[in-house]
Amino acid sequence: MLIDISISEQRLRLLDDANRALAVYPISTALNGPGELKGSHCTPRGKHIVRAKIGAGCALGTVFAGRRPTGEIWTPALGIQQPGRDWMLTRILWLSGCEPGKNRLGDCDTMQRYIYIHGTPDTEPMGEPRSHGCIRMRNADVVELFDKVPVGTPVLITA
Repeated sequence: MLIDISISEQRLRLLDDANRALAVYPISTALNGPGELKGSHCTPRGKHIVRAKIGAGCALGTVFAGRRPTGEIWTPALGIQQPGRDWMLTRILWLSGCEPGKNRLGDCDTMQRYIYIHGTPDTEPMGEPRSHGCIRMRNADVVELFDKVPVGTPVLITA
């Protein structure tokens, strides 16, 4: 199994071992485009793995901060109260780079940059770059993906 993410197409495909698409989802990657440097707010490219899965069993819309549920469930009213907050909702798939010097270790380490695949408010557009570096998905889509992939699943992110 492989998670194939295309920044230019703003889509995530879950592929089986024969490279057949099991699922295709619209996503939103970084507003700043592709890039690997810490502090860039860009989406890192290259080979990664799912290092950790966070949020199993949480309700749709569960709000996370520091990878822990805050006790809040996102609502439009909560969104209005906190405009500009980078909402991480429902599930988190924490990515780790596999290519030293490109997306692992030093100033380009994907995991140290806290790059995730995560849910976002369903009011946020998909199919266009809007994130701070992570890969955003619809909440129902991220639950479906989360339930299908184990820790260690390869992730390929291309421009």
